[in-house]
Amino acid sequence: MIRVLLVDDQSLVRSGFASILTGVDDIQIAGTASDGVEAIEQARATEPDVILMDIRMPRMNGLEATKRLTSDPATENARIVILTTFELDEYVFDALRSGAWGFLLKHCRPEDLIEAVRLTAAGDAMLAPSVTRRLVAEYARRAQSPPQNHRYREDLLTERELEVATLVAKGLDNDAIAGRLFLSVATVRSHVSRAMTKLNVRNRAQLVIFAYETGLVAPGWDNNAAPDVGRPPAPG
Repeated sequence: MIRVLLVDDQSLVRSGFASILTGVDDIQIAGTASDGVEAIEQARATEPDVILMDIRMPRMNGLEATKRLTSDPATENARIVILTTFELDEYVFDALRSGAWGFLLKHCRPEDLIEAVRLTAAGDAMLAPSVTRRLVAEYARRAQSPPQNHRYREDLLTERELEVATLVAKGLDNDAIAGRLFLSVATVRSHVSRAMTKLNVRNRAQLVIFAYETGLVAPGWDNNAAPDVGRPPAPG
């Protein structure tokens, strides 16, 4: 059973999301909160698997709550999905950098909400490829060359892990990566997991951020461009 904590200062949003999730067999509402202070209290008390977190709230906003929850050993295992009205909310970047697993539009379809909860609980960041491309395109627009002491160390990843991590950073999901590199989805998932462990990032969203902030992927890449994978590479 996936336990979900709903955090939003609008009671209509909380009740709407709750009504959708309550009817799902494998999802349970662990609690609700109307601001960041209550979110932290409820997260400690109910130990949710997934937290749906609004950003703009009184007393403590969702960004600060996310930072505190992801840095607290008592709550760091809860996976936070940011609720936003706009796909590139100005706070989304900071929230993802702080450890949020992804973001979800408040006006999403009920089936998208359910899928987001399930994907997040399963360990997949809630960033659809189209959203990821917008995210990294904005990073590329903002990015400057990273300082030399903050650049990616080439010895951290194997050649295959680096290849897979680069494609993740460019907005491809596991299925697309598998197709491009002639690998199984399970193998791709394994490479992504090992790359995240070695780079000390929590999820795919942070992997994207890491790639741009350290120079693993250079700013200004073409969204439609792909690595040269016209022939099957060495077994991975």
